[in-house]
Amino acid sequence: MNKKTLAAGAIALAVTFATSACSDSGGDEATTATATSAPTSAEANSARFDQDDVMFSRMMIPHHAQAIEMSDMLLAKDGIPEPVRALAEQIKAEQQPEIEQFEAWLEEWGMPMHGGNAPGMNGHMSGMPSVSGMPGMDDMPHMDGMMSEQDMQALSDAQGVDAARLYLEQMIVHHEGAIEMAQDEIEDGQYPETVELARTIADTQQKEIDTMRQLLTTL
Repeated sequence: MNKKTLAAGAIALAVTFATSACSDSGGDEATTATATSAPTSAEANSARFDQDDVMFSRMMIPHHAQAIEMSDMLLAKDGIPEPVRALAEQIKAEQQPEIEQFEAWLEEWGMPMHGGNAPGMNGHMSGMPSVSGMPGMDDMPHMDGMMSEQDMQALSDAQGVDAARLYLEQMIVHHEGAIEMAQDEIEDGQYPETVELARTIADTQQKEIDTMRQLLTTL
C-alpha cells in the first residue's frame, strides 16, 4: 500500500468522525433546546393565575355557602310567598355548583382552601351545615355583604311574610357584597375562567337584586 492510499484512507476516516460528532452535537443541542423551551404543564398552569384569583375563590366559597344557608332557612318555613321561595331555590341551584368550581380551581392550583389568616376554614365548605361564626371568618379580608350571627339568628326567628321580607333585605346586601368582590376579580384577576365566572356572578346577582327589590314592593 503506497502513501497516497494511506493518506486517502486517513482523510475519509477523519471526515466520518467529524460528521458523526456534528450530528451528535446537533442532537444534544436540539434536545436541550426542546427541554428548555417546553415548560411543564404545572409551570404553564401556575403562570395563568395570580393571588387575586386565589383570594376571590377562597372568599366566594364561604360567601356562597352563607347564601345557601340563608335560603335553606327560608325554605324550611311555612307561609313564604311562592315568588320568594322560587328565588331562594334559584340562588341555591346557582351557587352550589359555583362553590364546587371554586374548590376545584384551588385544588388545581395547589392552593389550600384557606389562607394564613383564616385558620378555621380548613376544608371543603360546600357540605358545611352552617358558616355563621366560623373561626377565622372575621379575619377574611373584604368579606363584603356577609351576615353576622345576629343577622342569621333574626332570619331564623322570623316567620311567614316577615321572614320573606327579611330574607330579601339581607340577600340584597349579600349580593351587593358579592358583586363588589366579583368586580375586583374582573379588574385584577388573571385566570381567564375565574374572571369569566366573576362576570357571570356580577351580572346574575345584579338581576336578582332588581328582582328582590321588586318583590319587596309586593310584601
